[in-house]
Amino acid sequence: MKGSIRSGVLVVALALVSGCATQAPVDYSAFQRAKPASLLVLPPVNDSPDTRATPSVWSHATRPLSEAGYYVLPVTLVDETLKQNGIQTAVDAQEIPLPKLREVFGADAGVFIKINRYGTSYLVVDSETRVELECRIVDLRSGDLLWSGRAMASSAEQAQQNQGGLIGLLVAAVVKQIIGTSTDAAYNYAGIAQARLLGAPRPNGVLPGPRSPIHGQVPARK
Repeated sequence: MKGSIRSGVLVVALALVSGCATQAPVDYSAFQRAKPASLLVLPPVNDSPDTRATPSVWSHATRPLSEAGYYVLPVTLVDETLKQNGIQTAVDAQEIPLPKLREVFGADAGVFIKINRYGTSYLVVDSETRVELECRIVDLRSGDLLWSGRAMASSAEQAQQNQGGLIGLLVAAVVKQIIGTSTDAAYNYAGIAQARLLGAPRPNGVLPGPRSPIHGQVPARK
């Protein structure tokens, strides 16, 4: 039995090592050729059941890209322009032809975000607030994909110990879920996930923009 357990652990360890070793580096050639200076962040498409996800995630998108050295069109301006042109949903916004986005907004590249998970869920003896995002940056002039990536943030990253026994854990989990859902605790984790997704420099992340002192430098891989 002990031998089989050790073998199982070894297999898992080897699989993890193999997974890290085979992770391909990001190809930045298109990004470096395009040299975008201005970015249009479209409303994120929400695949989670929480209707607060799109405005929450969208509101956090400008800061990391601005700090990375790009001019980012203000979200309020983009939102109002879309509404004035009859675009009411994030899906419709992200389906607008690229030349039209370039014509209307004048940006060099578009940032297309999808929300895969957003909110607080009950996990029997605990509850977790989690945000999972994926993103594409596309050149609005050529249609080339410049970069894509994923990121997440979770309350489970902050390990906490509860000494109240099983009943205490169950009650605490329910209370955390109620509070997390009613107060939109995922909003703060959306900010963390966005910083991880769009901040620069980060390994395999977005390249620093023209207003950054390290403009265009490929971030070192860990």
